[in-house]
This record gives sequence, C-alpha cells and structure tokens, in this order.
Amino acid sequence: MAGLKHIERCIAAFISRNYGNVAEVGVGENPDAAVLIHACGIPVFCTDSRKVPPVPGIRIVQDDIFSPDTARFRDVDLIYSIRPHEEMIPPLINLASQVDCDLLVYHLGFEGYRDGGELIDCGIILHRYHRSQKPSKSVF
Repeated sequence: MAGLKHIERCIAAFISRNYGNVAEVGVGENPDAAVLIHACGIPVFCTDSRKVPPVPGIRIVQDDIFSPDTARFRDVDLIYSIRPHEEMIPPLINLASQVDCDLLVYHLGFEGYRDGGELIDCGIILHRYHRSQKPSKSVF
C-alpha cells in the first residue's frame, strides 16, 4: 500500500467527500482507490470481466460491463472507472443512466469520449459523463 499512486489518492479523496455508496467497474489488479474509499467508511464494491485477486474488505464480483447485472448497482450513487478502454464508455453511461447514478471516469492521458462530459479538477481531471437525476441521490 506504500506505493499508492497520486491518481488513486485524488480519486478516492474526491469520491469519499462527495458520495456515500460506490462501485468501481473494471478494477483489474489496481484496487488502490477502492481500498482508500473503503478506509474512509464508504461502501464500495468492484467489478471486472475477469476473476481478479481478492482484496480484504472489498467485495469484487465478476461482471461484464457489456452485459451487466444491473441489480448489483441499484443502490449506488456513483459508478466510477479508472482508465477504462474507450469502448467501455457507452455501456458505462448506459448503466449509470439505468440505475440513475453519477458516472466518473479517469481517462489515460488526454483521452475523452465525445464532448468529454463535465470536467472535475480534483488534483487530476475526472470526467462526469452522467449525473443522477434523483435529488435524493445527489450528494452535492
């Protein structure tokens, strides 16, 4: 854990200040942001299309964003993804729309999807591609 990266620390700090129940899609073998979010007392679970190593305290489930189990995401107020492949963005937006939660994406480099969404500078640039329409789920 000593090697936590600046990107994951910035993402975790922003999410922990602004959301109450989150899911990371495409965690791969980099659960650092989820671990930090969990350490702040925020419920978080992660998904990946492949089986990934377990992480103490973090629920990781195998799920494919191209055919997600939407029931898993019904209670989250945020779905986030760190460095997803570009082809994952449309299904991420679709999932966030279906369950009516915010969607934050950290892109590799200066990538973006369509208009780039709403840009959030939290020490790094996050792209909010969907905002929840339910005021009761809105944290800020």
